[in-house]
Amino acid sequence: MMVRPQARIRVRLADEVADVLREMIYSGALVPGEKLKQQRLSDELGVSRTPLREAFRMLEQEGLVRVDSRQGVRVIAGDTETLLQAYAVREVVDGLAARLAAEERTSEDVTELHEIVDQQRASIRPWRSERYTQLNVAFHARIMSASHNDFVVAQMPLLRLTARVFSPFALLEVGTAARAIEQHVQILAAIESGAPEEAEQAARSHIRATTDRLERIR
Repeated sequence: MMVRPQARIRVRLADEVADVLREMIYSGALVPGEKLKQQRLSDELGVSRTPLREAFRMLEQEGLVRVDSRQGVRVIAGDTETLLQAYAVREVVDGLAARLAAEERTSEDVTELHEIVDQQRASIRPWRSERYTQLNVAFHARIMSASHNDFVVAQMPLLRLTARVFSPFALLEVGTAARAIEQHVQILAAIESGAPEEAEQAARSHIRATTDRLERIR
């Protein structure tokens, strides 16, 4: 079946709109729970409502927005229960990613992970929370890439959702970041030495530390 050029253009435009909205959510320009008004976004982005609605559907599949026939479209809210559910999945995914990375890592994977950890250390002296958050995402994303498993890599949206969209809600501060970096060092050491079980255990323990903090908040 031949796809009409106009249809291809519409799909590309929806992808572009989704990219813009996704980055607005990740950057905090659109905050958790915020209602996305179609007319305002249509005017700001210079697009019709058709690609905008298609972009909403894409972001809904990624878990970044919720579409309700009555309440409209909202950025997913970062309440404690939502985070606990997300981190329950993160623990499994991160553990598997670390295990596979320990089995499949390349020298380039390990080198880049070391570089990210060094940059993370620099981000806490002086303390730069936004820079640390970016590097935290980069570290976990790099481990997913080092797994060399497409299905693990496909979980990147969950990583960015928990570590970027909801990072302010998790009450991140320099002491927590410093402890997290040391946990990253342990994960990396297991990956570099080719110890799958140790890597998985260290990665899961790292995520459970965040889950424990959220449980205390609840």
